[in-house]
Amino acid sequence: MNWMYLGIAILSEVIATSALKASEGFTKPWPVLILAVGYASSFYFLSLTLRTIPVGIAYAIWSGVGVILISLLAWWLYGQSLDKAALIGIGLIVVGVVVLNLFSESVHR
Repeated sequence: MNWMYLGIAILSEVIATSALKASEGFTKPWPVLILAVGYASSFYFLSLTLRTIPVGIAYAIWSGVGVILISLLAWWLYGQSLDKAALIGIGLIVVGVVVLNLFSESVHR
């Protein structure tokens, strides 16, 4: 269940960050509402995750997967480019999350 909470926390953070861009400096009320609810939800579900998953591992996965998803959404929704260096960096984040999940004793306690 805690991994599901982490997934919800990640998705909530990604939605909130996307709404942050759409809020245009907090001038659009609906995106501001979405980002407030999204960030609150994200931190709530992240806190539930921390009951059993170590904080360093949960935060590494939360932030790493969030960066990947935000980068892809920014490319898709806002036409922001992902050059070779960005793609290599995203690839390294993916490798890091995989290594944490498959090989770290901290995750499997």
